[in-house]
Amino acid sequence: IRATILRRSMEQRPRTVPMVAAFLFAATAIAAVAGCSLIWPNALLDRLWELNKPGAAAFRKLGVIAGLALLLLGAGTLAAGAGLLQGKRWAWWFAVVLFAIDGSGDVVSLVVIGDWLKSASGMVICSAFLYALSRHRVRNYFQRG
Repeated sequence: IRATILRRSMEQRPRTVPMVAAFLFAATAIAAVAGCSLIWPNALLDRLWELNKPGAAAFRKLGVIAGLALLLLGAGTLAAGAGLLQGKRWAWWFAVVLFAIDGSGDVVSLVVIGDWLKSASGMVICSAFLYALSRHRVRNYFQRG
């Protein structure tokens, strides 16, 4: 019986949902690694910061607080990804708010820093996720029950 219920719920779940959840799980891993590297610095994790030197400088100024904030963000994205897969309405709202804040940050970054490539690509990606989450079938999936 449980397998039948699971199969039915997977058939009704829009394909967008697992894709967004996968992205949130990837964000969880990135936030966890970055957070751990700020709280417990070591040579291996410090090499990853070579990919984003300006980000490393900003996060290191905040130190352990930034690491804890990233771990908290990672916990939120992990919970939201799992919640999306379970059809939880709060997880849909969490994802929408997260992508809206991230996209807004990209707009501010474009104005302040002027990095067109990074900011524009971030805005496009956030817009794509917001569009996917706001489609009628996806919204209806999270409004049931």
